[in-house]
Amino acid sequence: MTTDQESKDRHFKDLYASPPDFKVLGRLDPDLAAVLNGRELDFDDPASVMQLTKTLLKLDFDLSIELPDDRLCPPVANRHNYILWLKSLLDTSSYEKPGRKAVGIDIGTGASCIYPLLGCTQRPWSFVATDIDSKSLEYARENVKRNELTHRINVLARTQDDLMIPLQDAKIQSADFTMTNPPFYASKDELLESAAQKSRKPFTACTGSETEMVTAGGEVAFVGRILDESLELRERVQWYTCMVGFLSSATKLVERLKKEGIDNYAVTALVQGSKTRRWAVGWSFQAMRPEQSVARGVTSKAGAAKIDLPPATEQQVLKITLPEKIGEFADELRRHIGGLELASWEWDQERLEGIGRAEANVWNRAWRRKRKREMEVEEQESKEEVKKEPSAIAFGFQVRVRVTKNNLSVGCRWMEGHDAVIFESFQGYIKATVNSIRGTAKEKKK
Repeated sequence: MTTDQESKDRHFKDLYASPPDFKVLGRLDPDLAAVLNGRELDFDDPASVMQLTKTLLKLDFDLSIELPDDRLCPPVANRHNYILWLKSLLDTSSYEKPGRKAVGIDIGTGASCIYPLLGCTQRPWSFVATDIDSKSLEYARENVKRNELTHRINVLARTQDDLMIPLQDAKIQSADFTMTNPPFYASKDELLESAAQKSRKPFTACTGSETEMVTAGGEVAFVGRILDESLELRERVQWYTCMVGFLSSATKLVERLKKEGIDNYAVTALVQGSKTRRWAVGWSFQAMRPEQSVARGVTSKAGAAKIDLPPATEQQVLKITLPEKIGEFADELRRHIGGLELASWEWDQERLEGIGRAEANVWNRAWRRKRKREMEVEEQESKEEVKKEPSAIAFGFQVRVRVTKNNLSVGCRWMEGHDAVIFESFQGYIKATVNSIRGTAKEKKK
């Protein structure tokens, strides 16, 4: 059964799958119709671009904003894509159902405060929204108030010297994610050069003020400061994320993550239309891993060969001819996995998939021999009333059975843990188990 949250998410996911029809939008909003030339909108005209942003926010999200003429006018679809990715990142790196409450920190929220507004519209999230520019802060606070979200969005003034992740000043112990869309350029000259290459003015409606587009060291240095702070905060934030404008920036950030020994990270290309492409990078010190499509969302066309993607977390282990008794096969697989010494194991009979957690590679023969010796010691210690602390979870997984007209496939997903070797070992165990079940079924038929 589809939940209200799932229906809502599906609606937002499909919003900008096709380019907007300006003529249709003009019929729905007279303010946009006033700046249209038939079906066309002049993207070099600041007033027209600002009105498009206001119209899309009003019609698609029931949001109302005001913006100054000299600050960034954010393209809605591009910003919405970042929120969609964040939702998937959080949803697939949790054992909870999608739609949980979450606390986010938007670093450099701008005058629009668009990310917190979009996030709060789609999910039961709350935000700390920061900026160093007094004018942007003034408008951001007014936009939050205008949309009656002051109880969920805290707009916080910062300075250049302040910490970028303000847990203490915001009076919160932890956060579910941080997000930032940093200034692209390292200098005004770099900005002007980029504008010249694109044959446009350097400060059109969607480029914003110089302070919003230029920062010392560019976007890599900006995100680098957040990365530095994350090395101190670590698990207090589940996901540290950014959206950058250059593939080279994403590549450098991933190189830094690997240098710091951070194995749980995600990279994706956010594409809007035929030209606009941004790259989202996220990293976590926690053990929950996102789905492969979320963590490895860079195709060869988007530059996959130039960036070191995180390890694969999903694998089709085996594809076999459809067995005569599918239910019996699935039940045997469930029983075999359930027979392992797992911390937890839950099987969904309707969906033919299960989720389990293990303190080690408990399917390994060497582990079982070691465990037998430990149990003998524990038996002796129990007589002496020695209390043993529970072990940490080393590996969380999902096993899925999928059925087509002629075939059945068994796949597994690495959901939790930092050791890729355990995931590889588990794939071997599943393959051996499936073959064993098939062998037993053949013997019964004789």
